[in-house]
Amino acid sequence: MASFPGTLAFDEFGRPFIIIRDQQNQQRLTGVEALKSHMAAGKTIANVLRTSLGPKGLDKMMVSADGDVTVTNDGATILKQMDVDHEIAKLMVQLSQSQDDEIGDGTTGVVVLAGALLEQAEQLLDKGIHPIRIADGFELAAHHAVKHLDSIADSFPFDVNNLEPLIQTAMTTLGSKIVNKCHRQMAEIAVNAVLAVADMEKKDVNFELIKVIGKVGGRLEDTMLVKGVVVDKDFSHPQMPKVLKDVKLAILTCPFEPPKPKTKHKLDVTSVEDYKALRAYEAEKFTEMVQQVKGTGATLAICQWGFDDEANHLLLQKELPAVRWVGGPEIELIAIATGGRIVPRFEELTPDKLGHAGLVREISFGTTKDRMLVIEECKNSRAVTIFIRGGNKMIIEEAKRSIHDALCVVRNLVVDNRIVYGGGAAEISCALSVSAEADKFSSLEQYAFRAFAEALESVPLALAENSGLSPIHTVTEVKARQAVEGNSALGIDCMLNGTADMRQQHVIETLRSKKQQIVLATQLVKMILKIDDIRCPNDQGSHGL
Repeated sequence: MASFPGTLAFDEFGRPFIIIRDQQNQQRLTGVEALKSHMAAGKTIANVLRTSLGPKGLDKMMVSADGDVTVTNDGATILKQMDVDHEIAKLMVQLSQSQDDEIGDGTTGVVVLAGALLEQAEQLLDKGIHPIRIADGFELAAHHAVKHLDSIADSFPFDVNNLEPLIQTAMTTLGSKIVNKCHRQMAEIAVNAVLAVADMEKKDVNFELIKVIGKVGGRLEDTMLVKGVVVDKDFSHPQMPKVLKDVKLAILTCPFEPPKPKTKHKLDVTSVEDYKALRAYEAEKFTEMVQQVKGTGATLAICQWGFDDEANHLLLQKELPAVRWVGGPEIELIAIATGGRIVPRFEELTPDKLGHAGLVREISFGTTKDRMLVIEECKNSRAVTIFIRGGNKMIIEEAKRSIHDALCVVRNLVVDNRIVYGGGAAEISCALSVSAEADKFSSLEQYAFRAFAEALESVPLALAENSGLSPIHTVTEVKARQAVEGNSALGIDCMLNGTADMRQQHVIETLRSKKQQIVLATQLVKMILKIDDIRCPNDQGSHGL
């Protein structure tokens, strides 16, 4: 049973009231003061991320308590690693994470939009408008903006023979990332990886079939897509062949070692004869195990567990190449790719449980002679591996995050192939539409509609500011052109290509991502506007980050 937070007392008229326990140690904010505190925290988080928005956005360097350094401009990663105490700041972190989980892209934009909505809500509060009216107005405005997005969205027919629209969309996602120097190559890798594992009938993509691994050394341009599996292991013996063709794989989760007695009894070896008999028994068992694997026609053994030097030497003698200590996830991927079955006992291994691969080769890197195994031309080519190279660990980790965003965007296009144009074009178009809709309201919601339109402009303003342009001047010019020309593809020319038409620049975003940003940001702000009382210990967050 939960403890009661205080003592129940009665006044002289018999009316009950509660004396709150530890009242002097509690900090309590109520009413407008509480709302202002929430808004200050939300705006602080949004301002941290604001400078990371767009193709010329800046990166953040974060140092963990262990001294690990992360350099990134991925909104979800920045917020995940920020140490925040304020309750509303934590909600902003969860907002970015939910955008990342559902869509995978737009994690910075959604927080910037939420921060702008909170800023507008604060101004409306100062005018004396009730927070519930503001929240309801924002919700109506968001509903209208989402409907407007449907009307300006373009769809491109999904054609496996014409991948250009998919590549252009992936390039937009990668434009603000560290990998943008090999922009197109990374976009093509992401598109080809998703199409290799996509189920076009169900319009679904199983991300578990796409493995992303990195190896320090080399250049980002050396990144490649392997239609198969890359395993961070080498052949168990240096004299085993480095290239195998038309391979039949035995995928084993049982170790190459003699069976141990399943009792508490121990075996005492008291003489040389006993030791020789034990050696002979072990050698016989090893030979039997290798023969069982060879007898099925296997030409490569993939083993989840290790085996000692004696078994390794015997495998070399019997000309059966082997790989040891292959982890569980890799074992599963190899089984899916090669069409093999994972075998837990040597006795259960049969020819029909073997996997098939056209080529298995060992590759080595630089002067360190690090080696990895590449399994290609598999029976089931739906499992793929993106193998990233880079100058240091930080670049590889950021490249992995960038590739993940691009994979998510291509996946979204497989699910729903409608797009809107980036560079703030969609936000400006929605802002114009919401602002025009405001005039149709005769109630207080009219103010909320106009404030929502102002907040939508925060994204193109941030893009212009981060690109070194004059924010107000640039956005005003684009707004005027959109209003006059009716072209919803006009946005901020962040890359200074000489045209504001995002259709010509091929700056494309998925409709799902843009809708989700508006909906999630509005939901969070609506929830914050309904919190008017907060109480927490003085040493915790309601007074700052």
